[in-house]
Amino acid sequence: MIRIFKEKRDIPQNMEYIELNDIFFNQNTVSCIDERAGRIIEQIDNSKLLSKYRIRSRFDDVALDIDKLSTGCKTILNVLYHPDKVFCMKECGNNALEVLYRLEEGNVFSDYPLIPFDMEPVIVQTQAGKKQISDYEKLKEWWSNEM
Repeated sequence: MIRIFKEKRDIPQNMEYIELNDIFFNQNTVSCIDERAGRIIEQIDNSKLLSKYRIRSRFDDVALDIDKLSTGCKTILNVLYHPDKVFCMKECGNNALEVLYRLEEGNVFSDYPLIPFDMEPVIVQTQAGKKQISDYEKLKEWWSNEM
């Protein structure tokens, strides 16, 4: 399950925080792409992974470089392939958020609530500690105040 940080100060010093998902993906994650990415690319961008560096666009079946994926899709792939880092989730749309909340592991940050209605349990962490939340309203309340 993913771990969410709502304050940058809560991110442990030994974890790197990535704000610019697009750039990080293009410089780092693209070299890690394997078959796991195919399902995520189809779910979020409705595109097909053709090879490590090529996708088939949902528009006109055109083959494109993988750097043309949406930033939301790139964010989810960053989280998937680099679970030891914390990624900003602010550029994720609802389709990407639904996939993000279903990941088995990973770390994300946002200082305001970004929650899909059909959410999976998550770990939330502050300097006071961490806990599991599996309810939309409780997660929204945690983000708004300190529960």
